Amino acid sequence: MESSDYIYGIRAIIEAIEADKEIDKVFLKKDFQGELSAELLGLLRQRHIPVQRVPVERLNRITRKNHQGAIALFSAVTYDRLDYLVPRLYEEGIMPFIVVLDGITDVRNFGAIARTAECCGVNGLVIAQRGSVSVGADAVKTSAGALHYLPVCRERNLAGAVRFLKDNGYKVVAVTEKADFNYTKGDYSGPVALVMGAEDVGISPAVMEMCDTRVSIPMFGNIGSLNVSVAAGVMMYEVVRQRLNADMAVD
Repeated sequence: MESSDYIYGIRAIIEAIEADKEIDKVFLKKDFQGELSAELLGLLRQRHIPVQRVPVERLNRITRKNHQGAIALFSAVTYDRLDYLVPRLYEEGIMPFIVVLDGITDVRNFGAIARTAECCGVNGLVIAQRGSVSVGADAVKTSAGALHYLPVCRERNLAGAVRFLKDNGYKVVAVTEKADFNYTKGDYSGPVALVMGAEDVGISPAVMEMCDTRVSIPMFGNIGSLNVSVAAGVMMYEVVRQRLNADMAVD
């Protein structure tokens, strides 16, 4: 990890937060305490910044300097807000296309999805504030720079974010191998949000319940599922295909 990706020390982290720096998450040692600890913890709760308690050995692997039991990771992007992005897209006359990532933690998968999403004209990615990938320098590099152009919304409540999309006219489509409906039979011509789940557990029940429909990609081999970045690519280009065909029919 590059030293520019993080800061360490309780006072330095407090000052960064108060200066509105984009903090992705904060690592605190398990027995974190001290004179300034209450001030930092209060500020982290107030700003809803994710905190992860870790053994001090993990902090020492990041830096051997006097971190005081606290290291903050900077985000490589400035997060957008879904409640700002959605009306903005409508105001600009864009047929919106959003991808929601539920529990994706692998930075390579996230970067690959972001790269394909940018190429497909996706208008934004939605991730959860907790239990999701960190959008750091590695993610930007894996995305081939796509994350510099693609809005990322980090939401405290992903199920609530999906409900918000539905309430604003989006068709929310869950992509899951458990569905019986072939993805090519879906209609993605209107405002659409694709939901992709983690490879190990899939889409969480709370988010799945919010989805309008469930689709699957047919499998013909011995392995039961595709890598999530590949599945996302298949789905995104199906949306592109349908919309291109619709434009050609109008012309």
